[in-house]
Amino acid sequence: MSTVADKLAKKSSSKTSAKQVRLRLVYVDFWSAVKLSFLAAVALAIVTVVATFLVYMVLQTTGMITRLDDLFKAFDDNFTLSDYINLPQVMAFAAMVAILNLIVVTVLGAVVAGIYNLMVKVTGGLLVGFTSN
Repeated sequence: MSTVADKLAKKSSSKTSAKQVRLRLVYVDFWSAVKLSFLAAVALAIVTVVATFLVYMVLQTTGMITRLDDLFKAFDDNFTLSDYINLPQVMAFAAMVAILNLIVVTVLGAVVAGIYNLMVKVTGGLLVGFTSN
């Protein structure tokens, strides 16, 4: 009795000719584009929050914020930058930017899908080539 692995090994050892297929993309499903752009926006939001946290921690660890405090104290003794830039405020700002990016990227994905579906009527679509291995 031969196993599935043996059958697959026999199939992969035989040479098959690669077939090329040329297809035309004439429609992008609106909801699929919205879902995909939403997932890309979620990934971008996560990257934004994590990158903001890491940049803040690097600036805090290297003492750049205290150096900027000293620089601003040369101009105004009452102003301290660390009163305005601390971790909760920075992360709240990063979260607001991430949420705004989430909304904007999702809407842009929907708009691009709609524009592409309208442009297909004029251009006929995008010609895409595929090959089989």
